[in-house]
Amino acid sequence: MSDETLVIPFTALDNDDVPRVGGKNASLGEMIGGLADEGVRVPGGFATTASAYRQFLAENDLESRIREQVEGYQRGERSLSEAGSAIRAHILEGRLPDALAAAVGDAYRELADAAGREQPDVAVRSSATAEDLPEASFAGQLETFLNIRGEDALLAAVRRCYASLFTDRAIAYREDHGFDQLQVALSVGVQTMVRADTGCSGVMFSLDTDTGFPRTVLINGAWGLGETVVQGMVDPDEYLVFKPLLDDESLRPIVSRSIGGKARKMIYADADASGTDSPTVLRDTSEDERRAAVLSDDDVLTLARWAAVIERHYDKPMDMEWAKDGETGELFIVQARPETVHSQREAGVLKTYRLKQAGDELVRGYAIGDAIAAGRVRRLESADDSDSFERGDVLVTGMTDPDWVPIMRRASAIVTDHGGRTSHAAIVSRELGLPAVVGTGNATERIDDGAEVTVSCAEGEVGHVYAGTADFESEDIALEEIPDTRTKIMLNLADPSAAMRWWRLPADGVGLARMEFIINQHIKIHPMALLRPDDVDDEADRSRIAELTAGYDDKAQYFIDRLARGIARIAAGSHPHPVIVRMSDFKTNEYADLIGGRAFEPQEANPMLGWRGASRYYSDEYRDGFALECKAVRKAREEIGLRNIVVMIPFCRTPKEADQVLEVMAENGLERGKDGLEVYVMCEIPSNVILAGEFAARFDGFSIGSNDLTQLVLGVDRDSDRLAHLFDERNDAVRQMIASVIREAREAERKVGLCGQAPSDHPDFAAFLVKAGIDSISVNPDSFLSVKQAVAEAEPAN
Repeated sequence: MSDETLVIPFTALDNDDVPRVGGKNASLGEMIGGLADEGVRVPGGFATTASAYRQFLAENDLESRIREQVEGYQRGERSLSEAGSAIRAHILEGRLPDALAAAVGDAYRELADAAGREQPDVAVRSSATAEDLPEASFAGQLETFLNIRGEDALLAAVRRCYASLFTDRAIAYREDHGFDQLQVALSVGVQTMVRADTGCSGVMFSLDTDTGFPRTVLINGAWGLGETVVQGMVDPDEYLVFKPLLDDESLRPIVSRSIGGKARKMIYADADASGTDSPTVLRDTSEDERRAAVLSDDDVLTLARWAAVIERHYDKPMDMEWAKDGETGELFIVQARPETVHSQREAGVLKTYRLKQAGDELVRGYAIGDAIAAGRVRRLESADDSDSFERGDVLVTGMTDPDWVPIMRRASAIVTDHGGRTSHAAIVSRELGLPAVVGTGNATERIDDGAEVTVSCAEGEVGHVYAGTADFESEDIALEEIPDTRTKIMLNLADPSAAMRWWRLPADGVGLARMEFIINQHIKIHPMALLRPDDVDDEADRSRIAELTAGYDDKAQYFIDRLARGIARIAAGSHPHPVIVRMSDFKTNEYADLIGGRAFEPQEANPMLGWRGASRYYSDEYRDGFALECKAVRKAREEIGLRNIVVMIPFCRTPKEADQVLEVMAENGLERGKDGLEVYVMCEIPSNVILAGEFAARFDGFSIGSNDLTQLVLGVDRDSDRLAHLFDERNDAVRQMIASVIREAREAERKVGLCGQAPSDHPDFAAFLVKAGIDSISVNPDSFLSVKQAVAEAEPAN
């Protein structure tokens, strides 16, 4: 490429002179061609070169004037605002070189001819040579201008892009990161507009943005142009896709799908009777738009496959923007850059936080990061109100944009009313290492200015703001110091949103995934209330059921879909290791607390020993509800593709009961041994131990539930304060039971593990299990390290 080249079509771009393309030795043109071969659709367009920018500075004698302002700011002779304002004014007063203006005009006319329109609408995007490097994110610091039409408007937008290289926030960011202000050049990309104003658009990452889990694609989307998602103006839809299964087109590995509020959308102003001079305008969405998903499952999978293609090309995690044309229905990738947070983190250390005790919850929203922080609230309406904000305060505001970054740098935590996991507030909070809770809806109304609060992002994907200063602790885990063990150490998990948080731990899978947590927290409705809604008499329950299942003609499918995706999300976090999913084990009083549940549950004097576990699954009163559970597991295994899921039956009292449960499962498509399906039984009743041989003939493995087994062996109510001193898994009677079932399982060549708190609390109990020959121990994540070390010490040397 010659030094005189000022404008280049996208299909011929060379890395040396167009900033945003790095990473490979091929040109961007070759990359776009390669993406097209793999089905990725990119809008047509052209870009000005870095040489064009430097020529613009030279012909307007701007370098010396810019340097004068920057050095004056660095010496403290003028404020950042004064320097930035003066530089932008000089650039906007400048005249584009005739050769550059002519080249841009010629390229625009060629674009018009290709589009068959005299003045096609285009997006004009800024890209700096130092922007979006893997070690730094310039999120939102440079300007993008949408729906630009005509040569004069385009040339003016090019100048405005040049000026945006010197916004106050961009100058400050470069100063903080050691970039020479005059060594940064700018390319302007001119791209055919995708008519997302009549469709939808959003942001996509090729990893999970909060945990760094590298095997997922995270997609956020909203109606209209994508600025509403990028700037956090709306609460977007969110989809999470498991990448390793994308190559099999018979599978649909969408492991999470949530519908956001999407209260507003950005559309073309000239398509609206607003009379505004701006090319775009914000409008409220309709009720139907707010309830509807912006993307079909097919669209989600297409975008996820494109994300995987782009990530492979650049050989690094990527941050992308996408758009769907509302007129043609076509999807496009409109921007791609390296992800800048998790790719730079130290891989060998896992910092964990644990909330021990907290005050009343004030608000909740999306958790950004996994930290906890406490401080005094400063509730601000504008970034101009920064004088009262002190280092360590908690920022509470409606939403943020790049003007807020200087304030965010002084904050201990951030809370916003609006935005999703890919909004500006979320991206900058991650880079700064701050916990943030975004999309709360009403934090600015619910949290008092000056109040002491705790912001917790350590409890899964839902972040919480608590009143007062909570009691919490943190720990740094050096992953390379975790010993290897022959005994498998697995995790106990319940919340799908927290499952990927622990992916760096060298766990051997999930030994206990509690289905009832998913039902209680993510479904909330009793399954029989969805199957027999006319039996629900409570009007409040009927109204709540209608609200939660909006968009589902078949209300039972709501239960199946949400349960399947919850299970699949846990299974994805540990894939390909086994994930043992316990079928629902609510007691009748707990089932009754679900929405609509009181119409279907009896009152029992002792629910702990009542109608629970296996006895429900084949009974006429719950058999149809259990069928929904089976269909959800089948969907997670067969449609989504997580065949590492193992089913476990709780509280199975007799071998005959086991036969009845297995028969009902087979009727619903879950047949032991078919497609590799394994079925375990919880060993938590003395009969499971005494008749271990008969249970081994029916199941593939045992999972010892030490809490219930101890309770029933010793005759001690585990919830009784008065009997707490008698409840001890280390009691000789309990140990003999555990040793016996381990021995029986090994003789029958069945797997046997234990899930319970005892190995975490008592290293000697872990040593006992190892000596007895147990295959696996499943513990809570915060106990993983201590149990792993205790087991390593107990295992004999080679």
